[in-house]
Amino acid sequence: MKRLELFALRRDRKAILELLQRRGVVEVESTQASGEVFRQADTSQAQQELETQARLLEQAVELLDHTVPVKKGMLSFLAGRKPVTWEEYQRQGQEAPALLEQAREILRLGKQVTDSEAQAQRLEAQLETLKPWMTLDLPLDAKGTGSTRVFLGSFPQALEEGALKAQLAQRLPQVSGIEAEVLSCQAQQTCVFLVCLRQDAAQVEEALRSMGFTYPAVTSPLPPAQQAKALEEEIRGARKEREDALGKIAGLAPKREELLLAADYISARAEKYQVLGELWQSPHTFCLAGYLPAKDAPGLVGELESRFTLLAEVTEPGPQEDPPVKLKNNFFTEPVEGVVEGYSLPSRHEVDPSAVMAFFYYVLFGMMLSDAAYGILTVVGSAFALKKFPDMELKMRKTLRMFLFCGISTTVWGVLFGSYFGDAIPVIAQTFFHTEITVPALWFEPLDDPMRLLIFSFGVGVAHLFTGLGVQFYQLAKQKKYADALYDVVFWYLLVGGLIVVLLSTEIFQNIAELPFVVPGPVAAVAGVLAGIGAVGILFTAGRESRNPVKRFLKGLYGLYGVSSYLSDILSYSRLLALGLATSVISTVFNQLGAMLGGGVVGAIFFAVVFLIGHSMNMAINLLGAYVHTNRLQFVEFFGKFYEGGGRAYAPFAANTKHFQIKEEK
Repeated sequence: MKRLELFALRRDRKAILELLQRRGVVEVESTQASGEVFRQADTSQAQQELETQARLLEQAVELLDHTVPVKKGMLSFLAGRKPVTWEEYQRQGQEAPALLEQAREILRLGKQVTDSEAQAQRLEAQLETLKPWMTLDLPLDAKGTGSTRVFLGSFPQALEEGALKAQLAQRLPQVSGIEAEVLSCQAQQTCVFLVCLRQDAAQVEEALRSMGFTYPAVTSPLPPAQQAKALEEEIRGARKEREDALGKIAGLAPKREELLLAADYISARAEKYQVLGELWQSPHTFCLAGYLPAKDAPGLVGELESRFTLLAEVTEPGPQEDPPVKLKNNFFTEPVEGVVEGYSLPSRHEVDPSAVMAFFYYVLFGMMLSDAAYGILTVVGSAFALKKFPDMELKMRKTLRMFLFCGISTTVWGVLFGSYFGDAIPVIAQTFFHTEITVPALWFEPLDDPMRLLIFSFGVGVAHLFTGLGVQFYQLAKQKKYADALYDVVFWYLLVGGLIVVLLSTEIFQNIAELPFVVPGPVAAVAGVLAGIGAVGILFTAGRESRNPVKRFLKGLYGLYGVSSYLSDILSYSRLLALGLATSVISTVFNQLGAMLGGGVVGAIFFAVVFLIGHSMNMAINLLGAYVHTNRLQFVEFFGKFYEGGGRAYAPFAANTKHFQIKEEK
């Protein structure tokens, strides 16, 4: 990364920012200008207004998606954002005001749909409450005449007319002339009509309330039957209003992409205003500072100087600065950048671990999956997706390329171990063709010799860990910390490497591992001496930062105890054996299960069903397992030897579009 500082005329700031945003290579830094001349402009209100407009456009599209869903395929998530040229992007931006009005119209129609639906539901609820009163030929708000009082209401239980009159007579023995009629009777509600003399109304009402009487929830100046017809007409009107609004929304569905592109344009303008607010400006000039990749610096500075009157300076970041990190790798190592980013980006003084990690990542993944057929399927699936979706997002493309290489590795290990859907080939040959067909392993079959695979896994682990130590040696030497390289790397090489050679020379280990070679005694003796030198070196240098000799010695003992962590790290690679055997064993189980019904049509159908379901599950589970455990070996064992991370991600000032990707025409 290089540091860019430029001073330019204030009248050119808009054009300069637009150029920087279009090129998208400068991460603008908020700096403090010296003196009292420079000030920062308050652009927060304009930025907030633009962000509100962008959200409004996106909300309109969400409403369109809900009303007129877009049919998407199963793999549509791989398609990525639709590409547009910068000219199309700018042209759509000029139409943003009109599109904003259309978005507001869509949202207004959406509110109309919601309100109409709510109105229809409310009217339907009122219509439902009228049903028990349909036989009444009086309005529900009828109160009686000058000399009579009418009571319309309900009781919360089933009540026959005779029982109602009996209860009223019992509660009002002194009142006569009460007429009662049951209009409808249900298990939990009885609707009634009562009339009495007006002078008895108060006593009658008190008696009715004591019986649980309540007035209707709905009142109307019309009889219930007429009111129901009026409500039905209103419901039809509300439904029609809703359908009309939905039709208008559907008519605006073709504007979906234009609305989204306008949202991207306005969001980019909001980002520009944010950067504008971070600039220090005088009445006639402004200054800008930031970081950009070294390869982009000459071209950008040349373009700026050719178009504007300004002063631009590109320098190396100072020792106290914290420049962002942008990883740069080749076709083979770039796919694992996502794994590195998932852990932490390297600091400015560390090497990018992608280059040394990629080979081991693919090898370890392949050993864990270790089935040639699974590997071929992974390669074909990844290659198909990469070819099918050329506009795929960069991160997804890197991930699929990583699985492509992992699939190639899996295929190689599967051929070496003789695994093709487990033992599917001999099982199919024996079950359906009654013949013996086998595909021999080019190396050996792990199920027949698991100890051999375990020892090999430990060997791969040692190579992996020692490579990590080698990277640490390189980093320390690059920083001219040669003593630290000796103390923290070389001594550990001597100790761990020497102990491994001594272990290989022991008779017990040779009998267990069945090694094809024997370590000569003199070699073992030399290895023991080297291990001793490494142990002594660690003992007296691990605590070198402490001046107190006692503390230094104790820290040295603790540092020497770290040899146990190497033992646990090496043992961690036994997962290569465990996952590799799991893939083979589960595949074999499904093959044997599918062959239980023997040959014939029924047996073939049963085998095909079990084969497809079983191997799909096995492949999915073991793909996930291989991915998780390969990452674990990188993060814990490998990175633990040299890598700390802590770098800051490169976030350039660009048109960071959400829905479309802008591509410059070549």
